[in-house]
Amino acid sequence: MSDTAMALRPNLPGRLGDPDMTLATDPRADPRMVAVLEPMGLAGRADPVPLNADSSLEDIRALAALGEPGFQQVFDGLFDSLAPVEKVESSTEVIAGVDGNDITLHIHRPAGDTGTRPGILHIHGGGMVILTAEDANYRRWREELGRSLVVVGVEFRNAAGALGNHPFPAALNDCTSALEWMHAHRDDLGVSKLVVSGESGGGNLTLATALKASRDGRLDMIDGVYAQCPYISGAYGSPPPELASLHENDGYFLASDLMGYFVEAYDPGGANLTNPLAWPWHASVDDLVGMPPHVISVNELDPLRDEGLDYYRKLVRAGVPTYCRTVNGTCHAGDLLMPSAMPEVYTASARDVADFALTL
Repeated sequence: MSDTAMALRPNLPGRLGDPDMTLATDPRADPRMVAVLEPMGLAGRADPVPLNADSSLEDIRALAALGEPGFQQVFDGLFDSLAPVEKVESSTEVIAGVDGNDITLHIHRPAGDTGTRPGILHIHGGGMVILTAEDANYRRWREELGRSLVVVGVEFRNAAGALGNHPFPAALNDCTSALEWMHAHRDDLGVSKLVVSGESGGGNLTLATALKASRDGRLDMIDGVYAQCPYISGAYGSPPPELASLHENDGYFLASDLMGYFVEAYDPGGANLTNPLAWPWHASVDDLVGMPPHVISVNELDPLRDEGLDYYRKLVRAGVPTYCRTVNGTCHAGDLLMPSAMPEVYTASARDVADFALTL
């Protein structure tokens, strides 16, 4: 490129324009978010992952298991001081999974309600590798939605951590089993429309559950799909140029190197790297034809932003009723993690999920 062209070239965002940019110094970042993350050491440059190309699957699983309590401690700090959600009742149900395993379901609904209302099958985040449905942030999210909806959270098997070590397709099988149970018990639960929804790794499993239902001829079970900050490309070890956000926002709360190792934990050996049931970004437009209405929600400062946007564009080309929202100023799942510091942002995302389900 000539010197003149370089001089006329506009400034690029994030680390595309400045390799040393961090969440704390990016002018797009919501300062309320930075104020929360900075004392935790989560607004600066991420530390290098203590793994390399020679690390074994056991090494990766061990690192995930060590890191899981740290994430949970962060969530506890962000959510434990909140006042309890009132007028929501909770219960649990244990069902048998397709693989013969027990699956715990966490059910939340308006207290004393005996009417019929939309339901959400909620699938938590953690890259399909760590975290649990009982973590403070996911429990609170289900309770918030449970003010107006019937919410069923699925405790699926992880690829590592306390609920591991169960690689693909264990988590997807558990989510499919939960979907089948919830659909079969619509009358008992008082569920009218059924929406599958989740964030991050739960966004992956949300989209994969819909893709699997389509392949199995069971799309009638799903009335809507709402995926938040979906983790769906699997292309983190060597990010492709078309997913610019993997370069632009690398290290902003999430880092591509760690996500690349989590891919190996979920799919050891990479046999399913282009399988849409493992990594939905690889679904074709033809795979999406006939899908129920979708929403894709992404975060402006998320490394995963562009894979979510790309999936949305495929849905549009497939003729699926869909819309997309970008939550500006926020990191990966930032709109779901800071209800005290950014109540308007948190409430807006909860309201959008509920409104989608209520207006299907």
